[in-house]
Amino acid sequence: MPTLTHGGDWAGFAAEYGTMPLDFSANISPLGLPEGVRRAIAEAAAAQDRYPDPLCRDLCAAIGQSRGLPGDWVLCGNGAADLIWRLALAQKPRRALITAPTFAEYAAALESVGCEVEQVQLCPEQDFSLQEEFLDRIRPGIDLVLLCEPNNPTGRTTRPELLQRILEACSDNGALLVLDECFNEFLDDPAAHTLEGKLESHPNLLILKAFTKWYAMAGVRLGYALCRDTHLLGRMRAAGQPWAVSGLAQAAGLAALGEEEYSRQLHALIAAQRPRMVAGLAALGCRVIPGQANYLLFYHDHPDLVPALRKKGVLLRDCSNYPGLGPGWYRCAVRSAEENQAFLQAVKEVL
Repeated sequence: MPTLTHGGDWAGFAAEYGTMPLDFSANISPLGLPEGVRRAIAEAAAAQDRYPDPLCRDLCAAIGQSRGLPGDWVLCGNGAADLIWRLALAQKPRRALITAPTFAEYAAALESVGCEVEQVQLCPEQDFSLQEEFLDRIRPGIDLVLLCEPNNPTGRTTRPELLQRILEACSDNGALLVLDECFNEFLDDPAAHTLEGKLESHPNLLILKAFTKWYAMAGVRLGYALCRDTHLLGRMRAAGQPWAVSGLAQAAGLAALGEEEYSRQLHALIAAQRPRMVAGLAALGCRVIPGQANYLLFYHDHPDLVPALRKKGVLLRDCSNYPGLGPGWYRCAVRSAEENQAFLQAVKEVL
């Protein structure tokens, strides 16, 4: 079997053990698929003898309305990862700036088009927070700067004041700033950590969002990009096959936008459970990075934590393959109280 880059390999576990795991290796809403989304997918099934709208007209208009933006500033894709690869193909940047550690698809997509990727190392001594020195790396010749806010796998956000200065530095140096905000809604105050309000004044800003994590739609595959530069979005659309978003995914996205009570419950759940998970891991002797999303990066020197938990039916993300990390670093999701307690008990038994 091939070695997979990302977490969430429930299929590999099921093939080996014949049952489903308790999956803490993928950061998905523990509330599961919203009932309204489930119904919308079922009702849309009868119309799947037709090609999906390649322009996602209704969905883009609805997303734009929900964000207070024009619908033509929205481009939908087969998850945010699809849009990352489309962006690389559309822009073909010569040199890009990212952090380390961060989501692996950034470097993979950029390097696939011959881009030279510069990685700015985030220091564990500073809890992997982005520092002002990052501004010095934004200079003429950098075509694209890509930041994950909050960062994956650290869960850390950049100070809003510094993020604004990064945006201005990109404008001054002719660079496109790409912010991956796919986990933004899991923050205690999402509005304080987004640059959506700067889209109109900065055509060099592109923001990535996704339905995947918040609405537990990982298998449906739906993400979107927000940008005032409609020509860039057009090039991204042309950089892949035309039917990237299925009819079922479009129906699911439209329904998800109306799930306000689901969102309220999920936000309250994560806000309550995250500090409990931090305390539980710390009590077991782990060094826990103070993440702000629905996952936590932690360190423990146990040599076989991942395989030992796997034997107990629990999946944990080994982060040793992230540039800037190494053996002993792990990422776990924040899920329901019952699941979190089962996870902590399994870790305790192993340690």
